Amino acid sequence: MNTTCNKIFLDSPNVGDLEKKYLAEAIDSSYVSTFGPYVEKFEKKVANYLGLSTAVSVQSGTSAIYMALYSLGIGAGDEVIVPALTFVASVNPVLYVGATPVFVDVDKNSWNIDPKEIEKKISSKTKAIIPVHFYGNPCDMDKIIDIANKYNLAIIEDAAESLGATYKEQYTGTFGDFGCFSFNGNKIITTGGGGLVVGKDINKLKYIKFLVNQARDEEKGYFHPELGFNFRMTNLEASLGLAQFERLEEFLDKKRKFNKIYRQELADIDFIKFQECYDGVESSYWLNSIIFDRDIDINELQKKLKDYDIPTRRIFMPITEFPYFDVKNKEEYKNSYYVYGHGLCLPSSTLNTEEQIIYIANKLKEILL
Repeated sequence: MNTTCNKIFLDSPNVGDLEKKYLAEAIDSSYVSTFGPYVEKFEKKVANYLGLSTAVSVQSGTSAIYMALYSLGIGAGDEVIVPALTFVASVNPVLYVGATPVFVDVDKNSWNIDPKEIEKKISSKTKAIIPVHFYGNPCDMDKIIDIANKYNLAIIEDAAESLGATYKEQYTGTFGDFGCFSFNGNKIITTGGGGLVVGKDINKLKYIKFLVNQARDEEKGYFHPELGFNFRMTNLEASLGLAQFERLEEFLDKKRKFNKIYRQELADIDFIKFQECYDGVESSYWLNSIIFDRDIDINELQKKLKDYDIPTRRIFMPITEFPYFDVKNKEEYKNSYYVYGHGLCLPSSTLNTEEQIIYIANKLKEILL
Protein backbone atom coordinates (compact mmCIF):
# COMPACT_ATOMS: atom_id res chain seq x y z
CA MET A 1 0.00 0.00 0.00
CA ASN A 2 1.07 3.60 -0.61
CA THR A 3 2.16 5.03 2.73
CA THR A 4 4.45 7.78 1.45
CA CYS A 5 2.02 9.88 -0.55
CA ASN A 6 -1.37 11.41 -0.01
CA LYS A 7 -4.29 10.15 -2.08
CA ILE A 8 -3.67 10.08 -5.81
CA PHE A 9 -6.46 11.12 -8.18
CA LEU A 10 -7.01 9.98 -11.75
CA ASP A 11 -9.12 12.85 -13.13
CA SER A 12 -10.98 14.38 -10.18
CA PRO A 13 -11.90 18.08 -10.27
CA ASN A 14 -9.86 20.66 -8.38
CA VAL A 15 -12.33 22.85 -6.49
CA GLY A 16 -11.75 24.99 -3.42
CA ASP A 17 -12.45 28.28 -1.70
CA LEU A 18 -12.89 30.35 -4.86
CA GLU A 19 -15.52 27.93 -6.17
CA LYS A 20 -17.30 27.99 -2.80
CA LYS A 21 -17.32 31.80 -2.88
CA TYR A 22 -18.88 32.00 -6.35
CA LEU A 23 -21.42 29.28 -5.57
CA ALA A 24 -22.42 31.04 -2.35
CA GLU A 25 -22.91 34.29 -4.25
CA ALA A 26 -25.15 32.54 -6.75
CA ILE A 27 -27.19 30.95 -3.96
CA ASP A 28 -27.47 34.24 -2.07
CA SER A 29 -28.72 35.94 -5.24
CA SER A 30 -31.56 33.35 -5.42
CA TYR A 31 -30.65 32.76 -9.08
CA VAL A 32 -29.89 29.05 -8.99
CA SER A 33 -31.68 27.79 -12.08
CA THR A 34 -31.32 28.57 -15.78
CA PHE A 35 -31.55 32.33 -15.40
CA GLY A 36 -29.02 34.56 -13.68
CA PRO A 37 -26.04 36.80 -14.41
CA TYR A 38 -23.34 34.14 -14.16
CA VAL A 39 -24.52 32.32 -17.29
CA GLU A 40 -23.89 35.27 -19.58
CA LYS A 41 -20.65 36.15 -17.76
CA PHE A 42 -19.34 32.63 -18.23
CA GLU A 43 -20.25 32.58 -21.92
CA LYS A 44 -18.50 35.91 -22.49
CA LYS A 45 -15.39 34.89 -20.54
CA VAL A 46 -14.85 31.72 -22.56
CA ALA A 47 -15.71 33.40 -25.87
CA ASN A 48 -13.22 36.22 -25.19
CA TYR A 49 -10.53 33.72 -24.22
CA LEU A 50 -11.03 31.88 -27.50
CA GLY A 51 -10.96 35.13 -29.47
CA LEU A 52 -14.64 34.87 -30.41
CA SER A 53 -17.59 37.19 -29.95
CA THR A 54 -20.23 34.66 -28.89
CA ALA A 55 -20.62 31.36 -27.08
CA VAL A 56 -23.74 29.43 -26.09
CA SER A 57 -23.76 27.42 -22.87
CA VAL A 58 -25.61 24.10 -22.78
CA GLN A 59 -26.08 21.17 -20.44
CA SER A 60 -23.29 18.93 -21.70
CA GLY A 61 -20.71 18.37 -24.39
CA THR A 62 -23.10 15.83 -25.86
CA SER A 63 -25.88 18.39 -26.21
CA ALA A 64 -23.37 20.82 -27.71
CA ILE A 65 -22.58 18.39 -30.54
CA TYR A 66 -26.26 17.57 -30.94
CA MET A 67 -27.21 21.23 -31.31
CA ALA A 68 -24.41 21.81 -33.84
CA LEU A 69 -25.67 18.93 -35.98
CA TYR A 70 -29.32 19.95 -35.56
CA SER A 71 -28.70 23.60 -36.48
CA LEU A 72 -26.94 22.48 -39.68
CA GLY A 73 -30.04 20.54 -40.69
CA ILE A 74 -28.22 17.20 -40.64
CA GLY A 75 -30.64 14.30 -40.33
CA ALA A 76 -32.01 11.12 -41.87
CA GLY A 77 -30.15 10.02 -45.00
CA ASP A 78 -27.05 12.05 -44.14
CA GLU A 79 -23.63 10.70 -43.12
CA VAL A 80 -21.13 12.19 -40.68
CA ILE A 81 -17.45 11.22 -40.54
CA VAL A 82 -16.30 10.33 -37.01
CA PRO A 83 -13.19 8.71 -35.49
CA ALA A 84 -13.46 5.08 -34.42
CA LEU A 85 -11.52 5.87 -31.23
CA THR A 86 -13.26 8.39 -28.99
CA PHE A 87 -15.75 8.61 -26.15
CA VAL A 88 -19.20 7.55 -27.26
CA ALA A 89 -20.62 11.05 -26.66
CA SER A 90 -18.77 12.20 -29.78
CA VAL A 91 -20.86 9.86 -31.92
CA ASN A 92 -24.24 9.33 -30.25
CA PRO A 93 -25.55 12.78 -31.29
CA VAL A 94 -25.21 11.71 -34.93
CA LEU A 95 -27.76 8.99 -34.19
CA TYR A 96 -29.93 11.40 -32.20
CA VAL A 97 -30.49 13.53 -35.32
CA GLY A 98 -31.19 10.42 -37.41
CA ALA A 99 -27.97 10.52 -39.43
CA THR A 100 -25.42 7.73 -39.92
CA PRO A 101 -21.93 7.84 -38.37
CA VAL A 102 -19.19 6.70 -40.74
CA PHE A 103 -16.11 5.54 -38.84
CA VAL A 104 -12.52 6.38 -39.74
CA ASP A 105 -9.42 4.89 -38.13
CA VAL A 106 -7.02 7.01 -36.12
CA ASP A 107 -3.37 7.76 -36.67
CA LYS A 108 -1.27 5.37 -34.57
CA ASN A 109 0.98 8.13 -33.22
CA SER A 110 -1.38 11.03 -32.47
CA TRP A 111 -4.42 8.80 -31.72
CA ASN A 112 -6.53 11.34 -33.65
CA ILE A 113 -8.64 10.81 -36.74
CA ASP A 114 -6.33 10.07 -39.68
CA PRO A 115 -6.83 12.63 -42.49
CA LYS A 116 -5.47 10.14 -45.02
CA GLU A 117 -8.38 7.82 -44.23
CA ILE A 118 -11.14 10.45 -44.25
CA GLU A 119 -11.42 10.87 -48.02
CA LYS A 120 -11.86 7.12 -48.48
CA LYS A 121 -15.11 7.29 -46.50
CA ILE A 122 -16.69 10.35 -48.12
CA SER A 123 -19.80 9.75 -50.20
CA SER A 124 -22.53 11.87 -51.76
CA LYS A 125 -24.37 11.57 -48.42
CA THR A 126 -21.53 12.97 -46.30
CA LYS A 127 -22.40 16.28 -44.69
CA ALA A 128 -19.89 16.83 -41.89
CA ILE A 129 -16.70 15.72 -40.15
CA ILE A 130 -16.36 15.54 -36.36
CA PRO A 131 -12.65 15.68 -35.51
CA VAL A 132 -12.03 14.86 -31.85
CA HIS A 133 -9.01 16.37 -30.14
CA PHE A 134 -8.36 13.13 -28.33
CA TYR A 135 -7.28 13.53 -24.69
CA GLY A 136 -6.56 17.19 -25.41
CA ASN A 137 -4.21 16.58 -28.36
CA PRO A 138 -5.18 18.77 -31.35
CA CYS A 139 -5.97 17.11 -34.67
CA ASP A 140 -4.21 17.92 -37.95
CA MET A 141 -6.66 20.71 -38.67
CA ASP A 142 -4.99 22.04 -41.86
CA LYS A 143 -5.52 18.73 -43.65
CA ILE A 144 -9.03 18.29 -42.25
CA ILE A 145 -10.01 21.80 -43.35
CA ASP A 146 -8.62 21.15 -46.84
CA ILE A 147 -10.74 18.00 -47.13
CA ALA A 148 -13.85 19.78 -45.81
CA ASN A 149 -13.41 22.61 -48.29
CA LYS A 150 -12.81 20.21 -51.17
CA TYR A 151 -16.08 18.35 -50.53
CA ASN A 152 -18.10 21.24 -49.05
CA LEU A 153 -18.43 19.57 -45.64
CA ALA A 154 -19.11 21.15 -42.27
CA ILE A 155 -16.61 20.69 -39.45
CA ILE A 156 -17.85 20.20 -35.90
CA GLU A 157 -14.85 20.10 -33.57
CA ASP A 158 -15.18 17.97 -30.47
CA ALA A 159 -12.98 20.01 -28.15
CA ALA A 160 -14.46 18.47 -25.00
CA GLU A 161 -11.01 17.56 -23.68
CA SER A 162 -8.92 20.30 -25.25
CA LEU A 163 -9.86 23.67 -23.76
CA GLY A 164 -6.67 25.74 -23.92
CA ALA A 165 -4.92 23.49 -26.43
CA THR A 166 -3.61 25.16 -29.58
CA TYR A 167 -2.89 24.22 -33.17
CA LYS A 168 -0.46 26.69 -34.77
CA GLU A 169 -1.24 29.21 -32.03
CA GLN A 170 -5.00 29.02 -32.56
CA TYR A 171 -7.26 27.49 -29.92
CA THR A 172 -9.00 24.22 -30.65
CA GLY A 173 -12.72 24.63 -31.12
CA THR A 174 -12.28 27.74 -33.27
CA PHE A 175 -11.40 26.13 -36.62
CA GLY A 176 -14.65 24.51 -37.64
CA ASP A 177 -18.17 25.68 -38.28
CA PHE A 178 -18.77 24.79 -34.64
CA GLY A 179 -16.61 23.94 -31.67
CA CYS A 180 -18.06 21.94 -28.80
CA PHE A 181 -16.72 21.90 -25.25
CA SER A 182 -17.52 19.84 -22.16
CA PHE A 183 -17.33 20.94 -18.54
CA ASN A 184 -18.11 17.59 -16.98
CA GLY A 185 -16.61 16.93 -13.55
CA ASN A 186 -13.39 15.45 -14.93
CA LYS A 187 -12.62 17.98 -17.68
CA ILE A 188 -9.97 20.74 -17.74
CA ILE A 189 -12.43 23.00 -15.93
CA THR A 190 -15.82 21.95 -14.64
CA THR A 191 -19.29 23.36 -14.13
CA GLY A 192 -20.33 20.04 -12.59
CA GLY A 193 -22.13 19.23 -15.80
CA GLY A 194 -22.33 21.49 -18.80
CA GLY A 195 -21.00 22.36 -22.20
CA LEU A 196 -20.54 25.17 -24.66
CA VAL A 197 -20.98 25.75 -28.39
CA VAL A 198 -18.94 28.28 -30.33
CA GLY A 199 -18.89 28.97 -34.05
CA LYS A 200 -18.26 31.32 -36.93
CA ASP A 201 -21.87 32.10 -37.85
CA ILE A 202 -23.41 34.43 -35.26
CA ASN A 203 -26.90 33.82 -36.60
CA LYS A 204 -26.57 30.07 -36.18
CA LEU A 205 -25.37 30.57 -32.59
CA LYS A 206 -28.34 32.83 -31.89
CA TYR A 207 -30.57 30.11 -33.29
CA ILE A 208 -28.98 27.53 -30.99
CA LYS A 209 -29.44 29.90 -28.03
CA PHE A 210 -33.11 30.16 -28.97
CA LEU A 211 -33.54 26.40 -29.36
CA VAL A 212 -31.90 25.40 -26.07
CA ASN A 213 -34.31 27.70 -24.23
CA GLN A 214 -37.29 25.59 -25.38
CA ALA A 215 -37.50 27.69 -28.58
CA ARG A 216 -39.36 30.32 -26.63
CA ASP A 217 -40.21 33.66 -28.25
CA GLU A 218 -39.92 35.80 -25.11
CA GLU A 219 -41.48 38.84 -26.78
CA LYS A 220 -44.71 36.85 -27.00
CA GLY A 221 -44.50 35.35 -23.52
CA TYR A 222 -44.72 31.58 -23.44
CA PHE A 223 -44.94 31.20 -27.19
CA HIS A 224 -42.90 28.47 -28.87
CA PRO A 225 -42.92 28.69 -32.69
CA GLU A 226 -40.97 25.44 -33.15
CA LEU A 227 -39.67 22.41 -31.31
CA GLY A 228 -37.10 23.39 -28.71
CA PHE A 229 -34.90 21.77 -26.08
CA ASN A 230 -34.26 22.19 -22.38
CA PHE A 231 -30.47 22.26 -22.67
CA ARG A 232 -29.73 25.40 -20.65
CA MET A 233 -26.87 25.75 -18.21
CA THR A 234 -27.89 26.82 -14.70
CA ASN A 235 -26.63 29.91 -12.89
CA LEU A 236 -25.13 27.63 -10.23
CA GLU A 237 -23.17 25.70 -12.84
CA ALA A 238 -22.00 28.90 -14.52
CA SER A 239 -20.83 30.36 -11.19
CA LEU A 240 -18.69 27.27 -10.63
CA GLY A 241 -17.42 27.58 -14.21
CA LEU A 242 -16.40 31.22 -13.69
CA ALA A 243 -14.34 30.32 -10.64
CA GLN A 244 -12.75 27.41 -12.49
CA PHE A 245 -12.03 29.58 -15.51
CA GLU A 246 -9.98 31.94 -13.35
CA ARG A 247 -7.74 28.94 -12.61
CA LEU A 248 -7.54 27.60 -16.18
CA GLU A 249 -3.91 28.58 -16.79
CA GLU A 250 -2.94 27.07 -13.44
CA PHE A 251 -4.60 23.79 -14.42
CA LEU A 252 -3.06 23.73 -17.91
CA ASP A 253 0.37 24.50 -16.56
CA LYS A 254 0.12 21.64 -14.08
CA LYS A 255 -1.07 19.10 -16.64
CA ARG A 256 1.74 20.05 -19.00
CA LYS A 257 4.30 19.74 -16.19
CA PHE A 258 2.90 16.31 -15.36
CA ASN A 259 3.38 15.26 -18.98
CA LYS A 260 7.02 16.38 -18.93
CA ILE A 261 7.64 14.46 -15.71
CA TYR A 262 6.06 11.28 -17.04
CA ARG A 263 8.11 11.53 -20.23
CA GLN A 264 11.34 12.17 -18.34
CA GLU A 265 10.82 9.47 -15.71
CA LEU A 266 9.71 6.81 -18.19
CA ALA A 267 12.17 7.67 -20.95
CA ASP A 268 14.37 4.66 -20.22
CA ILE A 269 11.55 2.18 -20.95
CA ASP A 270 11.80 1.86 -24.72
CA PHE A 271 8.46 0.09 -25.14
CA ILE A 272 6.46 2.94 -23.55
CA LYS A 273 5.16 5.43 -26.14
CA PHE A 274 3.36 8.70 -25.53
CA GLN A 275 0.70 10.37 -27.64
CA GLU A 276 2.56 12.39 -30.28
CA CYS A 277 1.67 15.96 -31.24
CA TYR A 278 1.75 17.46 -34.73
CA ASP A 279 4.13 20.33 -35.44
CA GLY A 280 2.93 23.60 -33.97
CA VAL A 281 0.65 21.90 -31.44
CA GLU A 282 0.36 22.43 -27.70
CA SER A 283 -1.86 19.82 -26.07
CA SER A 284 -3.91 20.38 -22.94
CA TYR A 285 -2.85 16.90 -21.78
CA TRP A 286 -6.28 16.38 -20.25
CA LEU A 287 -5.32 12.77 -19.60
CA ASN A 288 -1.67 11.80 -19.70
CA SER A 289 -1.74 8.40 -21.35
CA ILE A 290 0.73 5.86 -22.69
CA ILE A 291 0.78 2.80 -24.90
CA PHE A 292 3.00 -0.23 -24.45
CA ASP A 293 4.65 -1.16 -27.72
CA ARG A 294 4.60 -4.83 -26.78
CA ASP A 295 2.00 -7.19 -25.37
CA ILE A 296 1.10 -6.30 -21.78
CA ASP A 297 -1.72 -7.61 -19.60
CA ILE A 298 -3.26 -4.19 -19.00
CA ASN A 299 -5.82 -5.43 -16.49
CA GLU A 300 -3.14 -7.17 -14.42
CA LEU A 301 -0.97 -4.05 -14.54
CA GLN A 302 -3.88 -1.97 -13.27
CA LYS A 303 -4.36 -4.34 -10.33
CA LYS A 304 -0.70 -4.07 -9.38
CA LEU A 305 -0.78 -0.27 -9.58
CA LYS A 306 -3.95 -0.24 -7.49
CA ASP A 307 -2.02 -2.07 -4.74
CA TYR A 308 0.05 1.12 -4.53
CA ASP A 309 -3.12 3.26 -4.47
CA ILE A 310 -2.49 4.40 -8.04
CA PRO A 311 -5.76 4.69 -10.02
CA THR A 312 -5.65 4.17 -13.77
CA ARG A 313 -8.12 3.84 -16.62
CA ARG A 314 -8.19 2.02 -19.92
CA ILE A 315 -8.07 4.01 -23.15
CA PHE A 316 -11.56 4.43 -24.60
CA MET A 317 -12.81 1.30 -26.30
CA PRO A 318 -13.31 1.78 -30.06
CA ILE A 319 -16.88 2.82 -30.81
CA THR A 320 -17.00 0.13 -33.48
CA GLU A 321 -17.26 -2.45 -30.68
CA PHE A 322 -20.68 -1.29 -29.52
CA PRO A 323 -23.52 -3.51 -30.77
CA TYR A 324 -25.96 -0.75 -31.68
CA PHE A 325 -23.59 0.63 -34.32
CA ASP A 326 -23.54 -2.81 -36.00
CA VAL A 327 -20.06 -2.41 -37.52
CA LYS A 328 -18.97 -5.47 -39.50
CA ASN A 329 -15.56 -4.54 -40.94
CA LYS A 330 -13.67 -3.96 -37.69
CA GLU A 331 -10.35 -4.88 -39.30
CA GLU A 332 -10.40 -1.42 -40.94
CA TYR A 333 -9.73 0.17 -37.56
CA LYS A 334 -6.51 -1.60 -36.58
CA ASN A 335 -4.87 1.51 -35.10
CA SER A 336 -7.88 2.26 -32.91
CA TYR A 337 -7.82 -1.28 -31.58
CA TYR A 338 -4.06 -1.17 -31.09
CA VAL A 339 -4.17 2.02 -29.01
CA TYR A 340 -7.04 0.63 -26.94
CA GLY A 341 -5.43 -2.76 -26.46
CA HIS A 342 -2.03 -1.38 -25.49
CA GLY A 343 -2.96 1.87 -23.78
CA LEU A 344 -3.37 3.14 -20.24
CA CYS A 345 -4.45 6.49 -18.77
CA LEU A 346 -2.32 7.66 -15.85
CA PRO A 347 -3.31 9.95 -12.95
CA SER A 348 -3.67 13.46 -14.36
CA SER A 349 -5.85 15.37 -11.89
CA THR A 350 -4.46 18.76 -10.88
CA LEU A 351 -5.13 17.75 -7.27
CA ASN A 352 -1.97 15.66 -7.55
CA THR A 353 1.52 17.00 -6.87
CA GLU A 354 4.64 16.73 -8.99
CA GLU A 355 6.11 14.45 -6.32
CA GLN A 356 3.15 12.10 -6.72
CA ILE A 357 3.66 11.97 -10.49
CA ILE A 358 7.29 10.95 -9.92
CA TYR A 359 6.11 8.32 -7.43
CA ILE A 360 3.63 6.92 -9.98
CA ALA A 361 6.30 6.73 -12.68
CA ASN A 362 8.72 4.98 -10.34
CA LYS A 363 6.16 2.38 -9.31
CA LEU A 364 5.33 1.76 -12.95
CA LYS A 365 9.01 1.17 -13.64
CA GLU A 366 9.30 -1.19 -10.66
CA ILE A 367 6.47 -3.32 -12.00
CA LEU A 368 7.56 -3.35 -15.64
CA LEU A 369 11.32 -3.78 -15.30
